[in-house]
Amino acid sequence: MGEAAAKSVLGAQHFIRGALAGVMVLWGVTSLVPGLTPLSEPPVVTPIGWLVWASIPGLLLYGAASVLMFRLHRRRPSAMLISLITAYALLAESMVAGMSQLNWHLSWWEWHLLLTFAFVFVAYSAYLQFRREGASGGLFDSVALAATVRRIQQDYDKALEELVEHVRRGEPLAAARLAGKFRLNEGQAAVLDRAGEALVNERELSERLAALVSVSAQTRVGLPEQELLASSLERVRQAYGDVKIGLVADGSTQIGSRDYRFDGDAPIRRDHLLAFPLTVKGRLAGVLEVPIGRTSQDEALAATLAGQLSISLENARLYQELHTLFHQYMSPDVAHALLADPGQAALGGEVKELSALFADLKGFTTFSEKVAPGEIVEMLNRYHTAAVPCILNNGGTIVQFVGDALLALFNAPALQADHARAACRAALDMQRAAAEVAEEMAWKRVDDVEWPTFRVGVNTGPALVGNIGSPELRGFNAMGDCVNVAARLQGVAEPGTVVIGETTYRQLGRDATVRSLGRLNLKGKEELVAAYVLTDLP
Repeated sequence: MGEAAAKSVLGAQHFIRGALAGVMVLWGVTSLVPGLTPLSEPPVVTPIGWLVWASIPGLLLYGAASVLMFRLHRRRPSAMLISLITAYALLAESMVAGMSQLNWHLSWWEWHLLLTFAFVFVAYSAYLQFRREGASGGLFDSVALAATVRRIQQDYDKALEELVEHVRRGEPLAAARLAGKFRLNEGQAAVLDRAGEALVNERELSERLAALVSVSAQTRVGLPEQELLASSLERVRQAYGDVKIGLVADGSTQIGSRDYRFDGDAPIRRDHLLAFPLTVKGRLAGVLEVPIGRTSQDEALAATLAGQLSISLENARLYQELHTLFHQYMSPDVAHALLADPGQAALGGEVKELSALFADLKGFTTFSEKVAPGEIVEMLNRYHTAAVPCILNNGGTIVQFVGDALLALFNAPALQADHARAACRAALDMQRAAAEVAEEMAWKRVDDVEWPTFRVGVNTGPALVGNIGSPELRGFNAMGDCVNVAARLQGVAEPGTVVIGETTYRQLGRDATVRSLGRLNLKGKEELVAAYVLTDLP
């Protein structure tokens, strides 16, 4: 039967049922009312011809139904279809038994016994399938049309999607509603509830483990403490709920109006909250407050989270200390290189081309003789405060402060493609910044003591770069003729000017504005050295 024919049958189902009921009533009357028809009379020797011919269509219909069920069984094998095929065969046999009319009473009993046995066989098959699957849903799905099966499958798919969505959102499964859709019994609905609860717990556990991994990943060098705690809290609250952190302030550990005093590492339970201590170097530094979970695993995970946050907090504070010490006592490039690879602190070095910038203050000795020591320190700090950014902003590395002098390297340790130009630009920036400081201080002074003035020398060439010193104390430095010449060029420079060597001048190109000093006889050099006064560099 096709889908269109099935719709027609379903549309006329009330009429068909009424007609069948009428036929059954009519058959009962003709069979039981005496004298009405030959069927109510005692059986005759010869069968009633018209009754035999009337039974043939029923026999054919039962046979056709058996064939159709067998074809359906080949597409969708089912024990229920086998039982229906057997039942139709028995019903066909009952029709054959009633056709002869040779022994009406015996054939009547045989007909009803076969009919009863056929329905009992179908009922027993349904019972076995129910026992095997545990539910009545789908017992007769194998008999349904393909369109009906598709519609049933769509209903099942929607119910499964609802189940998956509940699990995804971590909500109760509402097994009672799903049981109605799947025709589950109470035991199966209870199992489904327990499975849903287990899935929700598993999902929460996975979320919390992922939050721990995320917090661990955020514990990286350079992340400020407040930013670290804020980002960690944002991620942790997605898995743990309303989590709060309170840091020690004025000797007390509080979150809102709740004050916590810990005895060792044991957590504190308060209402629906669980508080864990956060420690730094073994000392109390704060408190982590989380909602009490539903399982014993939740408390263990919360304790692990507190430990991870303690490590993150301690790392952030230790890095801040290292950052302050490193970056105030050495160049940022050297500090970053040592933090990334401590092995670079080993003694030794390598030869590489660089540009060395040497600067000192002309008139420093005279100034020092006329002013108090406090004014000397103030003057040096003012000049270096102006000069150091000029070097760092151009990619240089300051390796030495010696009194009023400083040495900076370009292309070491950080590589620079155009280090000569960067060094010269830094030198010119230094002179401009130093001139502004001297002009600012000139009208503030009440005596006639003149402030010193920077003079700068820049030279480019090979030098040995590395850590020089002893196993106990060492420093990053550069040694070689290139650095010595830079110091000598600074010595011949006039106050407020920048003198560069021949190699540096060649690397600047023609756009540099210079004034030649000729070939100079520098101390410690057997050969004459060409020098230039650099006045402008676009």
